[in-house]
Amino acid sequence: MTDFNTLRYEVNAPIAVVTLNRPERLNALGKQSLLDINAALDRAEADETVRAIVVTGAGKAFSSGFDLKEQMDARPEGEAIWREILDRDFKTTMRFWDCPKPTIAAVHGACLAGAFEIALACDMTIAAQSAIFGEPELKFGAGIVTMLLPWMANPKQAKEIILSGLDRITAVRAHEFGFVNRVVPEGEHLNEALRIAHTLSVIDPSLVQSTKRAINHSFEVRGMKESLQHSLDIDHAIESAVCPDKTAFMEVARAQGMREAIRWRDRRFAD
Repeated sequence: MTDFNTLRYEVNAPIAVVTLNRPERLNALGKQSLLDINAALDRAEADETVRAIVVTGAGKAFSSGFDLKEQMDARPEGEAIWREILDRDFKTTMRFWDCPKPTIAAVHGACLAGAFEIALACDMTIAAQSAIFGEPELKFGAGIVTMLLPWMANPKQAKEIILSGLDRITAVRAHEFGFVNRVVPEGEHLNEALRIAHTLSVIDPSLVQSTKRAINHSFEVRGMKESLQHSLDIDHAIESAVCPDKTAFMEVARAQGMREAIRWRDRRFAD
């Protein structure tokens, strides 16, 4: 097992397991987390003994998403800094889509915002019954970094989830929407993901990798990559301009803490 700063990386050939490991922060994805994820995927892709990659979370959740507290403390401003931040977020998410080896998300607890986008980018998603999915960004004045959901659900579902900022989508509902492959009993999500990974690992790896490219191309030929880049540009404009809702959210967070800021956000939509 190899320990990075924010995750654990373990290879039990032929499977690499990447475990997000900031349980005290619900595995929030800060800058270092994203750098570690990229380094772990570099290692897994270069390791000829690895035929499949499973990503999961330590503690009570998969991940709460991109780290708002880190953003609150850093106070990023200006187009250049926001381009750097959002490009890193986007490229890390899409590593799971572009990875030549099959990727499987094993999800329990919260899987929100940027973390939800990582789960969408994985080839398969296995969810424990406790898993909760969603895209709450618009509720606190932010945009969507990796606009994968419209490609994984039908347009009306995607619009309801994103425009309403839904963040309490159960595993069963996510399965009905089509962005979760299987819902399993609590505590079995990782085991089920590993079982699927083992099945994939028996198949000739060149065949799996070539066929994954063919499946991905069926989306990309319809303009998925161009659409995602366009959405990223829109998000860059949103974040650079600074939405009043986000300014108010961050002011509450700095004065009273992130938990109270989330309560403040939720009270706005209580009715």
